[in-house]
Amino acid sequence: MNDREILQLLCDAEREAAGLILQAHDILAENKTDRRDVVTAYDRRVQEKLIESLTAAVPGARFFCEENDRHDDLRAEHVFIIDPIDGTMNFVHGFHHSCISAAYMHSGELRAAAIYNPYVQELFTAVKGEGAYLNARPIRVWDGPLSQSVICCGTTPYDESLTDRGFALMKKAFRAGLDIRREGSAALDLCSAAAGRAGVYFELGLSLWDYAAGKLIVEEAGGVCCTLDGAPMPLDPSRPSLLAGGKRAVEEFLKLAREE
Repeated sequence: MNDREILQLLCDAEREAAGLILQAHDILAENKTDRRDVVTAYDRRVQEKLIESLTAAVPGARFFCEENDRHDDLRAEHVFIIDPIDGTMNFVHGFHHSCISAAYMHSGELRAAAIYNPYVQELFTAVKGEGAYLNARPIRVWDGPLSQSVICCGTTPYDESLTDRGFALMKKAFRAGLDIRREGSAALDLCSAAAGRAGVYFELGLSLWDYAAGKLIVEEAGGVCCTLDGAPMPLDPSRPSLLAGGKRAVEEFLKLAREE
């Protein structure tokens, strides 16, 4: 099975699973690590549905997922990295800005990705070396300066040790750019950067399932995805910082971050 066929599997599986999100009612949130880190029965059901569909199509596939501690070996030949509902807090509170995010990694290399926002029916996709797309139309990052950019950001709500630094950097970002957006879904923020809606997106700490698919989409859209130190993003269980967007705006933001 080639990468394009894998991508089609991801797209079909996400569209099918999205029905669970759109039909959700009586949503009850449970705390995982703290009151800001929540999960619902729908997160688990979407993840189970994706695993079922992808396992049937790719026997022997491994999975690295947000829910249920399904963290298989990332060095395996076929690995799917899944965030079943990215933006769970938005989902719980009815903001209608959440998505299903899935990436395919072959022997340690990201090869295909799909991120689907069912509320507005936007499907962002990428295959390694073949560009990035929104609903089958090519997308490109914004190549302009930070001063002419809207800047997306996250607050890393699960780690309050990063709060002061994060909000200080947001203040700098606000002064350097046109405005800031904090929308509650890392995957969709990465897609905003890939589509040129935002000049950059940054956050001080994310998990692999938050950014794996978006990383490939940004890079295939001609952008850069790195840590706030300028290092390559790791494809492992660590929780690195992240900065993504067009090369010019990213370089300017890196200078801004170093001035902290």
